[in-house]
Amino acid sequence: MRSLTLAQALEARGAACAFKATPEVGHVLDAFAPDAVRTESDDGFDALVFDHYGLAAPDHRARARGRPSLVIDDLADRPLAADLVLDSGPTRAAADYAGLVPESARLLLGPSFAPVRPAFAALRAAALARRAERPPVRRILVSLGLTDVGGITGRVVERLLPRVGEAALDVVLGGGAPSLPELRALAARDPRLSLHIDTQDMPRLMLDADLAVGAGGSTTWERCVLALPTLTLVLAANQAPAAAALAAAGATPCLDVAAPDFAPAFDAAIAALLTDPDRRAALSTASAAVCDGLGAPRVADAFLQVIREL
Repeated sequence: MRSLTLAQALEARGAACAFKATPEVGHVLDAFAPDAVRTESDDGFDALVFDHYGLAAPDHRARARGRPSLVIDDLADRPLAADLVLDSGPTRAAADYAGLVPESARLLLGPSFAPVRPAFAALRAAALARRAERPPVRRILVSLGLTDVGGITGRVVERLLPRVGEAALDVVLGGGAPSLPELRALAARDPRLSLHIDTQDMPRLMLDADLAVGAGGSTTWERCVLALPTLTLVLAANQAPAAAALAAAGATPCLDVAAPDFAPAFDAAIAALLTDPDRRAALSTASAAVCDGLGAPRVADAFLQVIREL
């Protein structure tokens, strides 16, 4: 999604973009950008964007072959060969990439460069006004990734339903999510539960929500743009540093789903968020300060400038 957002920002500035992607990513493009150009080869392109944790400096050099390149990263754990490196982690510093990138590489660091879809920034003013009213929790958004790793969405919904009273649950997941059959059966029995499969309307769902349970990762920045109070669940190791930094900044509590005490910790965290409007208001204010949603055009402008220079 972050690469798709960046591609759209580049296209808005006159670039022509194509995706070379795995079949899994291809399914996401089918759902969210069916007209996106696909390619089997990187030949014939003037520049490359790499968004793949399995690639490192030797792969970047072999594929770029001297062409301008941008690497999207949030790990800072391996050598990278690029003219531009994007890492939107909230505490990321240039020192983290010392010795990992060429001396000439430019670093775009921090949430101000997070590639967030324009539809979120377009609703920011409305969201800030809505949060200022401090509404009670009537709608809860559950968004733990379209792929629903390990069936986490079903696990979370089952824990939420007995604890949220009359609040409605808007649950977002992909058409191939392992929790989907179970959740369809639950939704048929419980009118509080609405399923949104491969939805195109996440900005509106976030705007209308009063509270969210969300995964760490790129959707974190979308929730921050719309100041949505959120309990963040860490589903993968690479999500942990950013989640911990945001928790330390007061923007979101976070829990690791692999922790042995996850279930009772989750129950306690949800109970506190449901009953404490001051806590939700504080999370809303802190998260809104993290990201303004204009990162994609900033990155696109910076990359096009590098391409022009090179």
